[in-house]
Amino acid sequence: MSLLFQPIQFGSLKLTNKIVIAPMCQYSATEQGEVSYWHEQQWANYALSGAGLCIVEATAVQPEGRISYADLGLWNDTQRDQIKALLTKIKTLSPMPFAVQLAHAGRKASTDKPWAGRGQFAPEHAQGWQTVSASDIPFNPDDHAPHALTQDEIQQVIQDFAESAKRAVDAGFNLIELHAAHGYLLHQFMSPLSNLRSDEYGGSFENRIRLTLEVFQAMKNAVPEGYPIGVRISATDWMEGQDSWDVASSVGLSKALEQLGAVYIHVSSGGLHINQNIHLEANYQVPFAHAVKQAVNIPVIAVGLITEAMQAEGILHYEQADAIGLARAMLYDPRWPWHAAAELGENIQIAPQYLRCQPHGLKALFTAF
Repeated sequence: MSLLFQPIQFGSLKLTNKIVIAPMCQYSATEQGEVSYWHEQQWANYALSGAGLCIVEATAVQPEGRISYADLGLWNDTQRDQIKALLTKIKTLSPMPFAVQLAHAGRKASTDKPWAGRGQFAPEHAQGWQTVSASDIPFNPDDHAPHALTQDEIQQVIQDFAESAKRAVDAGFNLIELHAAHGYLLHQFMSPLSNLRSDEYGGSFENRIRLTLEVFQAMKNAVPEGYPIGVRISATDWMEGQDSWDVASSVGLSKALEQLGAVYIHVSSGGLHINQNIHLEANYQVPFAHAVKQAVNIPVIAVGLITEAMQAEGILHYEQADAIGLARAMLYDPRWPWHAAAELGENIQIAPQYLRCQPHGLKALFTAF
């Protein structure tokens, strides 16, 4: 019996299997941060994939928190209402739960779409704005320096995460993931490479993780009791030999988040510094997930160059993680869960319209939901 196709519980939310579609920015929203037809077809495609959960792309809690002018937002009620209408449609196709990743890009904001190749826009550009961060250190040396957030501005960020969490619940998302990874705002506060503050949000480890914990607590207070919130982290800055965010820091953060009620930790890495030295290979981030898993009692999601069914099964078999996150692999093959079930000899629930495409010789592969 395959471990990948066993159910898993994220707090109050039960998934039918341990395949999680990890959030991937699409840079396809309107300039008002609203969903477009691209999201309609993409979310529908994911809903029919057979995965246990889909977490949609990083969704900004402030206009200035978008990575680009084409990012989704949940900072106003119009965005919420349009997402609610889309999720209502999607849920006529499939019972798969949908989650949203709430985020603030900090100093890595105000960029062009990545395929346009123009990098970060200056604040005076029509599609740019003044970025913010823990300190006034730019991500790239030639970027416009971010504004170091004041105490009052930090409180506004916390409030805006909480307000967006309320909207996420009202829109119909089944879970929220807090984005504290990939060099975005919360990660910028946590890493000593980007946080040179001398107040209670800088300096010691406890001070540098304070904003992430306060944001999480504010979101927890804003949503109904028992509503599940998970957290995505970067386990390391990949800056060996420097005072930076590392696996030991991530273990400490994960323990603190577990105490506050996080339902899982989603372990990625990197994104904080342009000189990061990432050792890319299959399973390259799995040891980080394993380190966190050994320290907490909540589920841990592993992600990063996991592309094969047996590879994913092995990670679960050797208890290196509790669930598997797939991002680019799902963009490349949105039916990855079907193919994994076939390879592992498992049954997978699909829309009844697809029953007739069950391959010859695999007569136990599909069940209609």
